[in-house]
Amino acid sequence: MIRDPRDDAELLALVRRYVTSGRRYLNLGGSLLRMKSPEYDRFMRDLCEDAGLITPHEIATLLEGSWRERRTAAWLVAVSRQTEFRECLGELLLASEVCCVGLAYSVALASFGTARDADLLAAYLDRYLCRPDLAYDQTVVMGALQFIDLNLGGGQADRFREPGGLWQQWLQDAPHMRGDSDPTPSFLSLIRRLCAFVDECTEAL
Repeated sequence: MIRDPRDDAELLALVRRYVTSGRRYLNLGGSLLRMKSPEYDRFMRDLCEDAGLITPHEIATLLEGSWRERRTAAWLVAVSRQTEFRECLGELLLASEVCCVGLAYSVALASFGTARDADLLAAYLDRYLCRPDLAYDQTVVMGALQFIDLNLGGGQADRFREPGGLWQQWLQDAPHMRGDSDPTPSFLSLIRRLCAFVDECTEAL
């Protein structure tokens, strides 16, 4: 069951502290790349400060909430490098219970960048590339998997992208992708830029 802050005093306090302050949850994604100084500097400073303060219990609590809470928690996990949440993020990504958070999970796993993170992203693609009817997070997950592949040389994405493979079939069969060229380069670029932001935050910590 997804916890609702309207009925949960503990979660509500965390939402007010970490999620809705400054409408943070809205800026955790591609929109932060459009920020300019001094807004960008202030946003990064505040995110780094909270990443250094939030406890594992508070993160776990936020990850039981809805998309706003989970998106914020995933970013705080990434910035604070709390890799003990790797498996939890992978499970949440695979379950896809709520919308608007797949990019956050993908950025966190890509920023960790290990072979295990690649496995978790590949597990998502194994499941959801077989569902062209679901316009979920296939594109951002592929971008994240390719990002890890480029750094590790693992080539996990290759088996999806081979001619006639699941990726090509999904692009062809997914109604919302019909007629589009392969969007992987743009999503790989997005993941790379967001992971660079995470790295900048981590160095600041």
